[in-house]
Amino acid sequence: METPTNKEQFSGGLAKVLAEKWQVDVILKAKSIQLRPAISAHKLILASRSEVFKKMFELDEFKTSAKHVETITLSEMKQDELEAFVEFLYSDGSMLSVNVKQHARSLYLAADKYEIPHLRDLCRAELISSLSLSHSLDILELAQIPFDKVLHDAAFSYIITNISTIASSDEFKLFVASNLNLAVEIMKSSLTRTCRRCYRCY
Repeated sequence: METPTNKEQFSGGLAKVLAEKWQVDVILKAKSIQLRPAISAHKLILASRSEVFKKMFELDEFKTSAKHVETITLSEMKQDELEAFVEFLYSDGSMLSVNVKQHARSLYLAADKYEIPHLRDLCRAELISSLSLSHSLDILELAQIPFDKVLHDAAFSYIITNISTIASSDEFKLFVASNLNLAVEIMKSSLTRTCRRCYRCY
């Protein structure tokens, strides 16, 4: 068995101590009912990572029931997403694990909802680095809620660069139906870019 590195010992130490010494005082559940159990967690960790959880646990209903294990349902998440979310909250936050990266989109939204800026930043970087023809429109749409200029600009630029392929896709037709203003922006920028190219040719 390999000896853990200093970083592994550091990042795993807190979770180990909590698991061994501290009582679990909150249960997190996802919206979907599955055979997998709910996830046990500690209010201290959740509150230290998220302003929303911190404010939640300061409410009288949580203070008066401090001796009982509370159950919180995060209805916007599926079980796999919730597991990745909790995994990140218990990590040292230096990078996203492979598991967390798989759920970057949903965790980006969760980071915004639960006020975890660092997770949002890491998810944004992951979304930008993985932009592709198949989901760039989805990322552009995501950047609107709430408006994220960095993510918006990256997705928009990618779409304009690949407009000939994207505009002929079924995804683009669906996108236009639900995002007319953005679709107009895309087409205007695309035409402007084409005109500039033509001008340079003469």
